[in-house]
Amino acid sequence: MEQIRILLSDDHNILRDGMRLLLERQPGFVVVAEASDGRETLDLVQNHQPDVVVMDIAMPNMNGIEATRRITEKYPRMGVVILSMHYDESYVIRSLKAGARAYLLKDAMKSELIAAIHAVAEGRSFFSPKISRILQEDYVQALGRKGADDSYELLTDREREILQLVAEGKTNKEIANTLALSLYTVDTHRTHILQKLNLHSVPEVILYAVRKGIIS
Repeated sequence: MEQIRILLSDDHNILRDGMRLLLERQPGFVVVAEASDGRETLDLVQNHQPDVVVMDIAMPNMNGIEATRRITEKYPRMGVVILSMHYDESYVIRSLKAGARAYLLKDAMKSELIAAIHAVAEGRSFFSPKISRILQEDYVQALGRKGADDSYELLTDREREILQLVAEGKTNKEIANTLALSLYTVDTHRTHILQKLNLHSVPEVILYAVRKGIIS
């Protein structure tokens, strides 16, 4: 089994120690480095080239969202799991836009952290059930306040299929191969999906899919 190499980034030593003990008990996991702030994280990422970074948001010198943005710009295949005490939707959105693939609360179950690391190592997204519920409830309430209809019903079956694959992190080429479509057809469907749902980026697609319960 190929090992998943993990970097832990959190300014609380006790929390990092606990995560290291937990993760190194898992088959196929190895913690290659630990950082206590965002700038140290960037240096260690360059030195150790981990597969996954488990990142806190509130850290000295450089916050986790900015560190995530710089990591994913330079290493787009590197997965980032945000592990935070913040459950506000704004933090989730900012983390996704920075390039994070997973968002967990610090009171998440151990099994959720393990599942999140596996998911981002495979290029997929993961959100703790509590975050998914919060996003879904906020979405329903927002629709109610606006008196708006859910635009998901405007999508065709094929568009819904492609929406899920995009939210799961698949590229146009991967979607084309999976569905036996041309790249042009996939790109056309993606354009229609964004227009119908009034979305403008992949992070917004992922957020929408979580709100709808299409991905978890």
